[in-house]
Amino acid sequence: MSVAEWITAAAGNVTAKVTRGGVADLRPMPRVLIDKGRMRSVYRFAGSATGDPVLLVPPLAAPALCFDLRRGCSLAEHLVDQGRSVYLVDYGTVSFGDRGLGLEHWVDDVLPHTIRAVSKDAGGRPVHLVAWCLGGIMSLLTAADQHDLPIASITSVAAPFDMTAIPLIAPFKPLVDIADGWFLTAAYRLVGGAPRALVKRAFQLSAIDKVITKPYAILSHLDDTDFLAQIEAVDRFTDNMIAYPGRTFGQIYHRFFRANDLAGGAFDLGGRRIALAEVKVPVLVVAGTGDSIAPQRAVRHLVDVLDNAAEVVFHTAPGGHLGVLAGRGARETTWKYIDDFLAVHNPV
Repeated sequence: MSVAEWITAAAGNVTAKVTRGGVADLRPMPRVLIDKGRMRSVYRFAGSATGDPVLLVPPLAAPALCFDLRRGCSLAEHLVDQGRSVYLVDYGTVSFGDRGLGLEHWVDDVLPHTIRAVSKDAGGRPVHLVAWCLGGIMSLLTAADQHDLPIASITSVAAPFDMTAIPLIAPFKPLVDIADGWFLTAAYRLVGGAPRALVKRAFQLSAIDKVITKPYAILSHLDDTDFLAQIEAVDRFTDNMIAYPGRTFGQIYHRFFRANDLAGGAFDLGGRRIALAEVKVPVLVVAGTGDSIAPQRAVRHLVDVLDNAAEVVFHTAPGGHLGVLAGRGARETTWKYIDDFLAVHNPV
């Protein structure tokens, strides 16, 4: 690109930012509500579709727009454009009144009701789950616990199953263990959970290098509309972080991070023990090579505990925690892995 071309492109992007507020196309994909309950709204994306339905399962605390980040970099848009029948569950916002909700609410109520609603709306067909982060953990626990659900396959992206492999946690664990976790327990009980502002800051700190270098990156890419659009979309995503309900946050803190229960392949929930070895459906596991929240080794551990899955496929892809799912590079890596996996188990 010549200097004149660079200046022209950069000027156009700056003008768009000033006059239109940005360069990203943040319009959501058209969708219709098919089911609703406490902490769940289930949507079907518009468009002609064939094959079994694909259900997008977000984690808690993160907005469901992770699957529909922006036009041109939306996994939902990509799957719809392929002619697939695509659904999304959105948990909505979390209030102080939801502080008593634990992981049981999602594993026993939200996901089972959602899966059955999607299957019914799709004419009784089995459902293929595509989940991100904690959404993957909850999806796998649900499949392991309730064998009667019409689940055809599970794709788990950036879901950690061995917390000792997360370098962000290691420096703080000795301090937490010495105090037996009492100070954090008292804090989340007092406020009813992890506030959305805290969740947002934690997400930003996981990629602090990119936060620090962001102004320089923007200036050096003023001519790159796609790059600038991605930054705008990620900023919107981060601004829409959601709080964790108190009891759920407590379970994640004590059981996942302090006790590392998931690494053993089983989890005590609601008075029964759920073993991941009970997952029988095919599973695709994807880890981000630059993910500090769910590093490759923490994600890869899932393969070791899925003893009875019909098939387990593992891939790595470039990107951080969000980037491996919805980054610009995900279009040529993670999305292709999902395409290939679904082509085998859910051809259209």
